[in-house]
Amino acid sequence: MPRYLLSVNHSAEIYNGSRTYQAYDSQEEMQQAFADTAAFNERLEASGCMVFVGGLEAPDSATTVDGQGDEVTVRQGPYSPSNDSFIGGFWVIDAPDRATAEDLAAQGSRACRSPVEVRPFAGE
Repeated sequence: MPRYLLSVNHSAEIYNGSRTYQAYDSQEEMQQAFADTAAFNERLEASGCMVFVGGLEAPDSATTVDGQGDEVTVRQGPYSPSNDSFIGGFWVIDAPDRATAEDLAAQGSRACRSPVEVRPFAGE
């Protein structure tokens, strides 16, 4: 069965640089989004589609490593700090086809209240 990456994209505007997010209008809305996402994760697991799910720390927790030259360079921060968005979490799923993956992405997007990109793994 083909494997897909469903990545949750957050607007850079919601990240204030202090490892806190401003994606929700209230604490209650945030808690509901977390509960809805947990319920979606349970449905994914029950369906047999879930391979792996994970949330990521804030962009400033990233380290960019470049080993292409004679010396390895290590830089604190994301690879592309000027992007308008960042990946806040992801699902790796098995789905019979892209349409199913996109349907699951829509459900995940609704649950977490952020856009979700669908990308097939190479060779799948």
